[in-house]
Amino acid sequence: MSPTSAKSGRPAYDSRLVRRIFDRRAAQFGEVAFLPREISQRMRERLDYIKASPSSVLDAGCGLGDDLPLLRERFPETPLVGVDLSHAMLLRAQPRAVSDPGWRRLLPAALQRSLGVRGPRLAQADFAALPFADGAFDFIWSNLALHWHSQPDRVLPEWQRVLKPNGLLMFSTLGPDTLRELRGAYAEVEAAHGASATAHVIDFVDMHDLGDMLVESGFEIPVMDQETLTITYRSPQSLLADVRRWGAYPHRLDGASDALGTRRARRLHAALCEALQARRQADGAIALTFEVIYGHAWKAVPRTTADGHAIVRVEDIGRRRPS
Repeated sequence: MSPTSAKSGRPAYDSRLVRRIFDRRAAQFGEVAFLPREISQRMRERLDYIKASPSSVLDAGCGLGDDLPLLRERFPETPLVGVDLSHAMLLRAQPRAVSDPGWRRLLPAALQRSLGVRGPRLAQADFAALPFADGAFDFIWSNLALHWHSQPDRVLPEWQRVLKPNGLLMFSTLGPDTLRELRGAYAEVEAAHGASATAHVIDFVDMHDLGDMLVESGFEIPVMDQETLTITYRSPQSLLADVRRWGAYPHRLDGASDALGTRRARRLHAALCEALQARRQADGAIALTFEVIYGHAWKAVPRTTADGHAIVRVEDIGRRRPS
């Protein structure tokens, strides 16, 4: 049995396995990148309502780098770093990372350097062990990446560590209703064929649990909301192909032989397709649900020093305490 994270309650699958899976999926991920691109635009709309002028930005889980141009456009003079667990994903993000506003190339080299980093820098790292100093960033952006880590209760404190006080975290992730049709179909097939129940997809974390983790990790004023998106398919095969392109089955090796044997595995796969066929809607389409969670919060300003002395901020002096 896999070890479990005490706080998140999720199987603590090996991040090295997830990395290998995404390294293999990098070439195909662009075929299903329409979902993170759509969510990125919705995050951008939310960001427009938040007053943020960061001096350094981290894109945590930058993947193919689709959000790097958006962040560069939003903060054109701000140093930007993209980090991802997958080396293959980062290689494909590289062309977006070296892009540079055309007007910079018209300036003398010395002036270009004085304006700071021309394009985003990329780094390979686990979210829960970032290779950055404390307070290295004052804005962290993460789009549909957090759910791939089995221990968000370790990730959020690490993101808090690399944020400056009053720094902003803004993220999207997937919630428990995600892929519910597929999960239900798997359960029906396994019950009908006497197969032991297996975790085929990630056990996504509830929005309220994430909000609690933010507060426990040293964030304040967390704002959480969610929406449900539905993608429809004409065949079970196309649905399963997209789920496979989206990435991780971290509970076992991607593409590994089924323990029940190849012949039985094929029989179960055919039964799974039949179970999905039975879920066709009136218009003939097969629906697949995605519960998208959005969250943002600020790193709390410390109230005491390391040795326990109270910190009094200048702006708090003279304010009357509530009776």
